[in-house]
Amino acid sequence: MSKKSIRVTIVEDHDMTRMGLSFALSNSANIEVVGTAADGMDGIDQAIELKPDLIVMDIGLPTVDGIEATRKIKNSLPEVKVLMYTSRDNEDDILDSFQAGADGYITKGASSEQTISAIQAVCDGYPWIDPAIAKVVLSNIRKNSDIDSQNKGIDYKKGKNLYGLTEREMEVLALLVEGLNNPQISKKLVITIATTKTHVHNILQKLYVKTRSKAVATAMKDGLV
Repeated sequence: MSKKSIRVTIVEDHDMTRMGLSFALSNSANIEVVGTAADGMDGIDQAIELKPDLIVMDIGLPTVDGIEATRKIKNSLPEVKVLMYTSRDNEDDILDSFQAGADGYITKGASSEQTISAIQAVCDGYPWIDPAIAKVVLSNIRKNSDIDSQNKGIDYKKGKNLYGLTEREMEVLALLVEGLNNPQISKKLVITIATTKTHVHNILQKLYVKTRSKAVATAMKDGLV
């Protein structure tokens, strides 16, 4: 039995980028581009009408920016996945995107193969962050956390785990931030997939979030890794 195609809409205001991405995704065996939009409001309307599996979302859009469009779509259709697709790599946009409900973040410099892999991963329930983006965000968070700790006279390393995560759960969370899926985490930590799933479940409960992408956003925002 053939695998069900992933139904995708693309929200991108640059005509050539939108057409090029649409062409590349349409050539993938298990992706079907069901709609495209050139501004945020049209993207919201298409999401409600078409109910795609995933939306590839630019940030710098006319009428409604991609972050706000993501928030509105997720409020109405929480099951629809959103992959941010943008040239922006600053910490504020990345964190704001995940807080709005985005499930992944990839830059426009990524290859077609990387973008397709990101779409497949997000649809399988795994958050996706460009490795370069993750390094930038984590570097900035660690730097800011060190500054805050010095200013407040707090040992940040002792105080950062306010959620009660175990040492192993912290290790799993760090790998989630890196974008690893359960089998990859299991292999990396030499534990069973069942054990990995248990750790992930416990992490979500302790961080008071329902999805892996929200856990990643919380980890980055609060400097847990």
